[in-house]
Amino acid sequence: MKRWVKMIRFIGGLCLATLLGIAYVSYLCHNSLCLASEHSSLSSRYSVISSISSSSRSDIPSSPTSTVKLMGGIASTVNIELVAFEEAYDMGFDITNRDVIVFLHIQKTGGTTFGRHLVRDLNLENPCNCPRKRKRCDCFRPNTINEQWLFSRYSTGWKCGLHADWTELTDCVEGALDEYEGSSRKRRYFFITVLRDPIHRYLSEFRHVQRGATWKSARHWCGGQEFTSLPHCYKGSNWTGVELDEFMNCSYNLAHNRQTRMLADLTLAGCYTGYNTTADQLERDRILLQSAKQNLANMAYFGLTEEQAISQYIFERTFHLDFANPFDQANATLSAQAIAELTPVQNERVRQLNSLDNELLEFARQLLQERFRLLKRRDPHFRRNWLRVVHPHKTETSDGNSSI
Repeated sequence: MKRWVKMIRFIGGLCLATLLGIAYVSYLCHNSLCLASEHSSLSSRYSVISSISSSSRSDIPSSPTSTVKLMGGIASTVNIELVAFEEAYDMGFDITNRDVIVFLHIQKTGGTTFGRHLVRDLNLENPCNCPRKRKRCDCFRPNTINEQWLFSRYSTGWKCGLHADWTELTDCVEGALDEYEGSSRKRRYFFITVLRDPIHRYLSEFRHVQRGATWKSARHWCGGQEFTSLPHCYKGSNWTGVELDEFMNCSYNLAHNRQTRMLADLTLAGCYTGYNTTADQLERDRILLQSAKQNLANMAYFGLTEEQAISQYIFERTFHLDFANPFDQANATLSAQAIAELTPVQNERVRQLNSLDNELLEFARQLLQERFRLLKRRDPHFRRNWLRVVHPHKTETSDGNSSI
C-alpha cells in the first residue's frame, strides 16, 4: 500500500513539474523569446529579445517626450567595438588615437557628395591629402604615415567591396585596416550613413541603371561567404534602356527596399539564401526592418538627404568637428520629374516595393529630430553654430542680430 502511495505521489509530482515547465515556456514564447527556435531555418545567429538591452537603449537619445522606441529588438553578434551616438557626443572623436569613422555608402542617397565633404571640407589640423587627378585622399592620423581615421570610398577605397553594407563592413573593416596598415590593433568604429526619401532614391537608381549602371562587382558577403550566384534582372552586360515596369517586375531586384537591406544584419535572415522566394517573406521582412532600425539607432551618426542643414549641425556637434563649406540642399528636380511622370498604378507599385524603406525613413526622421533637439538643448552657442550652418557668410553681432 505504501508503495502505491509513493508511486502516486511521484507521478503527481512529475505531472506538476511538467505543467509548470509548459507554463514557463508559454510565458517565454508569449514574450517572443522562443522565436529563434521556431524560425531556425532563417539563421543560425537568430536571437530575438523582448526589448533592446539596457546598453543599446541608452544609445538612443531619450527625453520625457521621446517618440522613438525600439521594442522587440533583435540582437546581432558583432566582433568590433562600435561607438553609438551618445558615446560619440560625450567622449568625442579622437583622431590621434584609435578612432575610425566608417561611412556606409548607400547608392543614390547623396553619399558621393557627402563623402567628398568628409575628405575635403573638414577643418582639421592635419587635413586629408588629396592629390590632383587622383580619386582617393590620404586621411592619415597626425604624425603617422599609414594609419587611417576614415574608412570610405574616397579615403581607403572599396576595401570591403563595392557599396559594402552593414553586414559586410562589420565583418570586414578591422581586417581590411590591419592589412592596409600592416599591423593588428583594436579600434573604435564610428559608423555613419546617409538616407534618402525611398521613392526619390528608387527612381534615381532606376534612371542610373537605365543609363548602364550595374554594381555587379559588389561582393554580397554575408555569414562568412560571398554570394556570387545571385540572379541578374538582365541579360548581357547591363540593363541599359530598361523601362520602369520591367525594372519593378524583377522580384530579385536589389533596388527594392535597398536602404533597409543595407542597414540590417542579413545573417539574422539567412543572408541571401532564398532571397527571391516567398517562403517566410513576411517574417524575413520583419527581421530586416527591425534590425535596420536598431543598427541605425546605434550608429554614431546618420543624415537625411532632405535635411542637409540639420544633418550638418548634428555631425558637427556629435564629432566636435566643423565643415569649412556647408552642405547644399540640392534640388530634387530629376526625381521629382520622374515622379510626376508616373501613372497612379506605377506610383502605388513603387511605394509597395519600398514599403520597408518608407517605414525605416519615418523612424529615421523622428530619430533625427530627436537628436537635433537634444544637441540644441546641450549647445550653449546654438544660435551662432546654427547660423553658421544655414547662413555661412553671415556673422552674429553682439546684440544678437546678423550681419553680412
